[in-house]
Amino acid sequence: MQGRTPRTLLTTAVALGLLAVTPAAEAVRVSPGSFTGYAFDQCQAPSQAAMDTWRERSPYAGVGVYIAGDNRFCQWERPADYQGPPGLPNPNLTPAWVSAQSRKGWRILPITVGRQASCWDDGNATTTYISPSPANSYAAAKAQGRAEAVSTIKASEYFGFPKKTTHWLDIEHFDVTNDDCRRSMLGFVSGWTGKLHQLGYRSGFYSSGSSGITAIEGARTLSPGSYNLPDQIWIADWNGKVTVRSPWVAKDAWVGQRMHQYRGSHVETHGGVAIEIDSNWLEVGGGTKAPRVRKHCRGVRVDFPTYGVQRRGSSGDRVRALQCLLREKRLLSGDLTERYDRRVVKAVKRFQDRVGLRQSGVTRKATWVALLSSGPSPLVKVGSGSDAVRRVQRAVNAATTARLAVTGVYDQATERAVKAYQGGLGVPRTGVVATTLWASLHSGDL
Repeated sequence: MQGRTPRTLLTTAVALGLLAVTPAAEAVRVSPGSFTGYAFDQCQAPSQAAMDTWRERSPYAGVGVYIAGDNRFCQWERPADYQGPPGLPNPNLTPAWVSAQSRKGWRILPITVGRQASCWDDGNATTTYISPSPANSYAAAKAQGRAEAVSTIKASEYFGFPKKTTHWLDIEHFDVTNDDCRRSMLGFVSGWTGKLHQLGYRSGFYSSGSSGITAIEGARTLSPGSYNLPDQIWIADWNGKVTVRSPWVAKDAWVGQRMHQYRGSHVETHGGVAIEIDSNWLEVGGGTKAPRVRKHCRGVRVDFPTYGVQRRGSSGDRVRALQCLLREKRLLSGDLTERYDRRVVKAVKRFQDRVGLRQSGVTRKATWVALLSSGPSPLVKVGSGSDAVRRVQRAVNAATTARLAVTGVYDQATERAVKAYQGGLGVPRTGVVATTLWASLHSGDL
């Protein structure tokens, strides 16, 4: 986990401007919510320009930020007029920054790097530790955990995070075989979790799979009911596997409530902006969910793995879908007959003229892509769940050989199909459907 050393690398001309420290202008969404996708964490909150670029050009939809804890070591020179919480080591992280990211659709993961396990030693004289005293069932450690939670929520309220937000406690790797060290850490996490619940928030726990996660899993299986266990877990295991499955946790534990930090510190560049990050894959809140399917023309099927060329004389379910879509655009009237007749030819020509395609009256790939993608153009990427995602999935099925299931959830298969479509266009293979790519879809570009 980043947060132990000062690591920020913005290699473009993006300026790291200091935002004014003011109350959040807009309500911040509960985070992370129901989500399956990518997130990154970085020692310093990136500038707004960097965040905006990564929103449109990177696969990431979540961002970890360090809001509390005595053991954060992301240092910067504080300006004379700084008004944030004492010791806050971040020039960009303000209520306005948090509000802006939430408004733009980022899932924000607030992290606390507080007291560490008593047997962990980073060689820093200022590090604070969990009391290893076993007296009264590690009462001192539990009290310290409750105090950490109170301190975290003070910072949380300053930044505008609403109740039910998950706050993540970062416990670095330690010797899990040391009994007092392990049990006092569990007492600390139990106190932290219980107090967060009392205050109306959810508890998240980050640690390495071989130490903190192993200890928490042991508490769950060997001492059920003895500790307040976190609601969600964040497993650090740099094996490069983009999955939440883990050898450190049973399959039936924290189902749909896991994160996996699959790659440690490295530099990634998206849209010309390079940032040193850790990479994570999330499946939390049960995972991304799509809204209920909107029925077309009283239940006409419009989702197919392929669409094929349709012309005058064609018939079948795809022609019926074509008629339905044309009727929804007020280009075709009358019954849906499943026959590609003269009136369908005329309606297709009118649509082709509308989007700038050659008026052939034949529905080939380009016409299908434009017709199936037609509608609003919100940014969608891995983790999105919406009807707009369904339109993307249908359109890339028409444009490529992807044969996607049209689910409304933007998964990794959809990302690969979008990248293939982008590759065919000769544009950067970001896997993100933003304004420019929507324009290509709406125009039937191939």
